[in-house]
Amino acid sequence: MAIIDPRHAARQRVYEVAFRSATLAAAILVLMILGGVTISLIHGSWPALSHFGLSFVTRQVWNPVTEKFGALAAIYGTLVTSTIAMVIAVPVGFGIALFLTELCPPILKRPIGVAVELLAAVPSIIFGIWGLFVLAPLLQRHVQPWLIEHAGAIPGIGALFKGPPFGIGILTAGFVLAIMVLPFIAATVRDVFDTVPAMLKESGYGLGATKWEVIWHVVVPHSRAGIVGGVMLGLGRALGETMAVTFVIGNAHRISSSLLAPGTTISSAIANEFTEAVGDLYTSSLIALGLLLFLITFAVIAAAQAMLRRLERRALSSV
Repeated sequence: MAIIDPRHAARQRVYEVAFRSATLAAAILVLMILGGVTISLIHGSWPALSHFGLSFVTRQVWNPVTEKFGALAAIYGTLVTSTIAMVIAVPVGFGIALFLTELCPPILKRPIGVAVELLAAVPSIIFGIWGLFVLAPLLQRHVQPWLIEHAGAIPGIGALFKGPPFGIGILTAGFVLAIMVLPFIAATVRDVFDTVPAMLKESGYGLGATKWEVIWHVVVPHSRAGIVGGVMLGLGRALGETMAVTFVIGNAHRISSSLLAPGTTISSAIANEFTEAVGDLYTSSLIALGLLLFLITFAVIAAAQAMLRRLERRALSSV
């Protein structure tokens, strides 16, 4: 029978208390930093919010000369470009993850996986330069004229593809964002799919299920939380992206029904104008844009958490 040394046990208790205290301090530090950022944004944006009130959010005018500022155009551009990016990136990233984990030949699995991870490491300004000098001219010459001619005549959605082919604009920014968030979604979902126990999939095959049925009824339900997490990671990147969008969106403070028209986002507006802001009201309006972006991101994350809890409750109730 082993004899426990009292001095060793006392040291272990001290280490345990120190470890718990350190982790608690780290958690509290995160909350303090988040609270400090929130307080700083509210303090800096208060002059603009108190001066314009709710109209700051509901109007699109942005005129530094007359000191009339509204965030609606920037909010619209942020939400629309992020939506376009997620519509493109989520199914493609999901397909890449499924291919790498379930269908890919072993000889190709590692090269493709490394390529996806390297794509995530490319700086955003590189994507912006590539989008401006390569993607935008390509869209202007080939894609946008086709959309104007064919999709522009479709009732209901035709207004989204009206106007001249500028090359730069909301649609181009959405494409660039989709390419930027794609590796984050694909890599995260791939890692989640890899955690599915092989026994579960083998049980499905043993019952006579096809590969598609195993993926849809075994792999996806088991990885639901991780899939949502990967999508939210990509959406957070899309909402807050600055330099790549600034290069290709056109930076026009107006709302157009056409996705081909120039626009702006909250991040690009702040990046373009903060160093040139003259006057307290102008600076405060830009900080208020940052506060709105913070609230939008927080609302998206909260909605994702609520959806996860609902899915978990539904899964437990079905057991």
